[in-house]
Amino acid sequence: MEEECGIFGIYAPDQDVAQLTYYGLYALQHRGQESTGISVSNSNKLVTNKNMGLVNEVFDEHNLSELTGISAIGHVRYTTEGDSSVVNAQPLTVKCKLGELSVAHNGNLINSEELRNRLEKEGTIFHTNSDSEILAHLLAKSQENDLLAAFQEVIKSIQGAYNFLMLTPDKILAVRDPWGFRPLSLGKVAGNYVVASETCAFDTIGAEFLRDIEPGEMVCIDHNGLNSYQVFEKTKPSLCMFEYIYFARPDSNINNRNVHLVRKELGRELAKELPEEIPAKADLVSGVPDSSLSAASGVSEELPAPYEMALIKNRYVGRTFIKPNQTNREISVKIKLNPVERTVANKNLILVDDSIVRGTTISNIIKTLKKSGTSQIHVLVSSPPVKYPCCFGIDTSTSSELIASNQSVSNIKDHIQADSLQYLSVEGMLRAVNNVSKIQNNEGFCLACFNGENPSL
Repeated sequence: MEEECGIFGIYAPDQDVAQLTYYGLYALQHRGQESTGISVSNSNKLVTNKNMGLVNEVFDEHNLSELTGISAIGHVRYTTEGDSSVVNAQPLTVKCKLGELSVAHNGNLINSEELRNRLEKEGTIFHTNSDSEILAHLLAKSQENDLLAAFQEVIKSIQGAYNFLMLTPDKILAVRDPWGFRPLSLGKVAGNYVVASETCAFDTIGAEFLRDIEPGEMVCIDHNGLNSYQVFEKTKPSLCMFEYIYFARPDSNINNRNVHLVRKELGRELAKELPEEIPAKADLVSGVPDSSLSAASGVSEELPAPYEMALIKNRYVGRTFIKPNQTNREISVKIKLNPVERTVANKNLILVDDSIVRGTTISNIIKTLKKSGTSQIHVLVSSPPVKYPCCFGIDTSTSSELIASNQSVSNIKDHIQADSLQYLSVEGMLRAVNNVSKIQNNEGFCLACFNGENPSL
């Protein structure tokens, strides 16, 4: 499962805003690895540099030195809407009657096709097939002459999951959708305001976390400081649960909960739900690197059973484009994840994974472990079965892609060739998340991929 994007913005006339944006995006690289870009304002005009590739592949000292100014926004992209090409890389910079502006977007608009068709009928020419360009065209057609008023008007016509950052020559605007599907945080560094998808970006640049931007809130940052506007009436907050399960970095904090501690608690709840015979058979517990390691440590402590590194991840492997035959598939798995044979040989292993989406990856991992001599592999999943597709920016758009949508747990166990398979219950997942902050209620999360109940529809 893949997420969509990460965004970062800073208004700091006395700082090297391009350099700080570079480091902020570096911290958010896990949210998108296909393209990256930075737009900078020098108070008169905007300069944008973007390309395909990772942050450290696109930017170097030379091109960063050309991005000087008082404010900047940046973007890392994983494609869920539109082609994976440089024309769709962000930020997207345009000129319209409201002036020059750059837009960076994290999320997915569920009414993008409807809006695009309407705009095209009105004569709009699109230069990309990304839904992020829609916002710019809507602003250009707004009857409002003030940017703040136009932005608030336009955002009300957009539906879906989104965080938008907009850079103009003299300000930054940030807005979070009324359900708060994606995290967006506000911080301060050297007296200047910063905005980022995750708090780990603040840690990297030495910024102080102030608060989460509220669902439906718009903030404006300029030479006057920060002003906040509640654009939408209050709605039920519906943060995507997969931010805690998989997407966010473990050192980030979302809604006053540390992601690592939530994942560890997911593992504890999962261990509590196990049938008695599984812990009795276990020689060791391990996790699939990297997002499952926290949950595996929680399972290990709760059982208790010794925790070991059964798999080693090659951290220098990017995308692998390998011909799809069986031999090369198995090689590609071992390039990225290789068993520690002397740890797993002749052992009954509890293997913890954060989710099973299509079943391909875990199936190949199990096959590799068994070839290394593992006696039994009991797979524990620190989330419930993913049964329903997501329309909010995660790349599972159809039920046919999801193994749990049309197969029972028993059939999935046989398909992946595990000796047993146990998912965390929805109730256990909610207990785990609430235990971390001691909030004893089940509100505040989007669980649509587990129960099919879409909070915004």
